[in-house]
Amino acid sequence: MNKPVETNVKSTKSWKREVREWGVSIIAALGVSMLIQTYAFAQTEVHNISMQNTLVEGQRLIEDKLSYHFTGPKRGDIVIINGPESDVRLVKRLIALPGDVVDIRNGKLYLNGEVLEEPYTKGKTYPLGLDVPLTVPKGEVLVLGDNREHSTDSREIGTIAISSLEGKAIFRLWPLSQFGGLR
Repeated sequence: MNKPVETNVKSTKSWKREVREWGVSIIAALGVSMLIQTYAFAQTEVHNISMQNTLVEGQRLIEDKLSYHFTGPKRGDIVIINGPESDVRLVKRLIALPGDVVDIRNGKLYLNGEVLEEPYTKGKTYPLGLDVPLTVPKGEVLVLGDNREHSTDSREIGTIAISSLEGKAIFRLWPLSQFGGLR
């Protein structure tokens, strides 16, 4: 009679142990995924038309939050801005780095005296509130939306502190028809 009781106690302990192990595993996995989401890679959504035709409203992107801790930003990066320059997170294209001279003439953008070829843009580029020519200050960058005639960017809010660059968009998740890397 004692054997069935022992087996029953063992199976109860075994069942509780199994539940505890699964619970610890699930909690650990959630913790790791939250750390990755916070510090390494995140999913973000496009909320406006300022990056058309490259990005359109409703698209979901993967953001790389790690790269800029190891290398500096590069011209052409599609960056996520989260800083005091704007009340909302912005998605824009990085155009100029510290020390670059930016000018806008006749609807065209000039970088360091040369017309910048931008096949990704929509519309003409006008200076709006930007006093050009402008030398980008140390520790800052100049960003513009690809949809130049409908974008709130450095022409209105000024240059952006490099520390305000949350990361760069590297991959499009949605819609599935455009799934893949970004240029």
